[in-house]
Amino acid sequence: MEGEELVYNVRYGIFDLGQVRIKTTKKLNSSGSVAYKAIAYIDSYKKVPFVKLNAVFESLIDSGVFSRFFVGKSRDGDYWNFGRYTYDYEKKLAYLESGSKDTLVEKRDTLALDGSTQDGLSLFFYARDQLYSGKRQVIPAIVKEKKVYTTIQFHGRSRAVEYDLIDYPVDAIGFEGTMEFTGIFGLTGDFEGWFSNDRARVPIVAKMKVILGSVTIELMQWKRDGWKPPKAKS
Repeated sequence: MEGEELVYNVRYGIFDLGQVRIKTTKKLNSSGSVAYKAIAYIDSYKKVPFVKLNAVFESLIDSGVFSRFFVGKSRDGDYWNFGRYTYDYEKKLAYLESGSKDTLVEKRDTLALDGSTQDGLSLFFYARDQLYSGKRQVIPAIVKEKKVYTTIQFHGRSRAVEYDLIDYPVDAIGFEGTMEFTGIFGLTGDFEGWFSNDRARVPIVAKMKVILGSVTIELMQWKRDGWKPPKAKS
């Protein structure tokens, strides 16, 4: 939804590590098709020792919910390292560029595409789209300049989700899966998620493995016209 903004707290045990803010900024029409521009800001909290992370993901997501273009940036001192992917589905190729110092391209490559493919941000929207599918899916994506896969079982089970950041139980639908790559905050391996049981399908809580232990990602703020987390039936 254009104009939506969702903010998540990332917690490791009792320690808050950082924040993820995801915005859908524009609806674009090009060559007779529709796409949406989304951006995610990932930042560690300043008070957290030994963790310093500032990253930005930007995606152009087709209305069919797959990636058309992606750029991911992470801060390295005064500059940003980056990876940029352009998806050409007619030629079944993705064109990759990566580099440092904001704009210095140091490597170019191509990867073959087998069909609709995700990136590290569009996966978030694809899971929302498929929440009620009831299917086990193996989803191709390009992450860190490599072709990777995420397996998700959309089982459709509902439950009341309770946590401190929302003051009532939320009606949610769950799924579980496995990432074969390592992402932001060291996320890797098995995960489970719970999204709002309504038309918006907003991610509420996720539990994801990291290299040592697991983190919890919880919705803390939202901006979406006419929406609030649905209350679970008592």
